[in-house]
Amino acid sequence: MKRIFLFFLLLSGASVFAQSGYEIKVTFKPFKNQYIYLGHYFGKTYPIIDSVLLNNKSEGVFKGPKKLNGGIYLIGYPGRNGFFEILVDKQQHFSVMADTATIKDGAKFINSQDNVAFTAYQQYTNKLGREIAALQKKLKTAANKKDSTVIENKITANDKAINAYREAIIKKKDGSLLYTLLNAMQEPVLTGRLKNPQNKKDSIDSYNFYKANYWKGVNFWDSRLAYTPFFEDKIEKYFNQLVPLNPDSVIKEMDYMLGYASVNEEMNRFMLLHFVNKYLSQRFMWEDAVFVHLFEKYFANKQYTWLNDKGRKIITDRAYSLMANITGTPAADIELPNTKGDTTSLYKTVAAHTVVVFWDPTCGHCKETLPKIDSIYQAKWKAEGVKIFAVAKETDGTKNDWFNFIKDHHLEDWINVYYSKAAEKARTDNNIPGYSQLYDVLSFPTLYLLDLDKKIVAKKLSYDQLDEILDLKTKGQ
Repeated sequence: MKRIFLFFLLLSGASVFAQSGYEIKVTFKPFKNQYIYLGHYFGKTYPIIDSVLLNNKSEGVFKGPKKLNGGIYLIGYPGRNGFFEILVDKQQHFSVMADTATIKDGAKFINSQDNVAFTAYQQYTNKLGREIAALQKKLKTAANKKDSTVIENKITANDKAINAYREAIIKKKDGSLLYTLLNAMQEPVLTGRLKNPQNKKDSIDSYNFYKANYWKGVNFWDSRLAYTPFFEDKIEKYFNQLVPLNPDSVIKEMDYMLGYASVNEEMNRFMLLHFVNKYLSQRFMWEDAVFVHLFEKYFANKQYTWLNDKGRKIITDRAYSLMANITGTPAADIELPNTKGDTTSLYKTVAAHTVVVFWDPTCGHCKETLPKIDSIYQAKWKAEGVKIFAVAKETDGTKNDWFNFIKDHHLEDWINVYYSKAAEKARTDNNIPGYSQLYDVLSFPTLYLLDLDKKIVAKKLSYDQLDEILDLKTKGQ
């Protein structure tokens, strides 16, 4: 009896071991003795994780000792000139049979209920979708209103059939990958006055309902969503269209998502990379505060196996460049020699508003732009109590280039200081951030607008954009 029991345990152990990792058997006609590839979606990228050489029967096996993260995977053609999609989730030992001649109708699967359901869904929606496309084409040449109505009713019927099929899967709430994908793809349905708002209250209620239900049923710890082509776009839409455009609102939403994502390493990686890439280069001035918060809370004192030294340095350097010049905070003081050789301080410049201009006397764009800045300064800004603090950064030129430019373009009304290579080196050699870093100067000219207390009002805008902001300030807005 003991022997039988032990033998049963050995068999059970062998069975469990056999089902470890992943094993996807592929028959992919007509390809023979050629490599095919296994990859997956990850935001906007398509990493390849495995490859296999098909034999002369068009057969091959993708196999590995570690289970794959659930999601939508791609089986790539030889030469990587095409692919078709499969689902990978709990069942990771199954067979796929595909043929390029019939691939548009889907592949065939053995031992993968997820893919059988996925293929059935694709076949059904594709069939009705092709019918809708044909009907829409036919509608354009309809002979009369009666014919148009008949065609439109058929289109509506097909749309309803597709939605009903999708809703039937979602209502099961079985936790399957197909359910999770379809549930995450759907958007809140507006009806009645929310769909057709008649007044301000209707519009506000419509927005609030849509935003409150946008993530209904979506779990931010479910890493299967990271391996899809649509989830990153859904996040982008939410932040671009539904979250108020200010740092406090964005940070609150971001922290909420990352709080849940942090329990799953793969989802945490996906979300962090998304937000880093989104806010690394700012579209709006206030996004600097978002990136600094992202660095301080999620990167400054944390290590990730997926982040190499180069990536960490890029994030760290960018954060340090932004920390000293966050919109709404005091700008760093600048102390440099003026045209007479005397040290001049930005903070000793008394003005209702100060425009700080970082420029290069040898820069072609600066030669074109600075005279235009002076024209608007002479025409408007000077009378409004604005002063210009111009920092000439030495690059390939000399001090003579600086002197000559000021003289030739009559910029004597400006407060002109010179930032030499030697001055920059003296600061960095003593572990003091250079002014280029403190003001995040990546190109010339770079413009900042400071208020009376030298707080940053606006930065990295064109002179005409600064003019618009100054107009609002002078009008008390």
